[in-house]
Amino acid sequence: MSRDRDERHDGPRPPAEAFDTARRTIMLELENGPLSARDISGRVGMSEKDVVGHLEHIQVSLHRAGRRLVVQPAECVKCGFVFEKRGRLTRPGKCPVCRGESIHAPLFSLARP
Repeated sequence: MSRDRDERHDGPRPPAEAFDTARRTIMLELENGPLSARDISGRVGMSEKDVVGHLEHIQVSLHRAGRRLVVQPAECVKCGFVFEKRGRLTRPGKCPVCRGESIHAPLFSLARP
């Protein structure tokens, strides 16, 4: 056996939480209340882009389980336009009304059954 292999078996074991999947960890964070993708990213330690990909999958999985992902839509800071019909979970780049780029990100939470 190589030395590296021996060290992995002899060293301290990671806590049980380390074995949770990324999606399960995100869902646990969403239980606490509405969070943006950036907030989730900081809490679970992955990129914002990866978080959005996981949220899309969580949305489908929850639907099958009879629950749902609640999305509070993004809103333009300048004119107050609300992106209600937007299907994507990412933050929009520009407002279609005033062309402003200062936009509050959408917030995500889990609805109780």
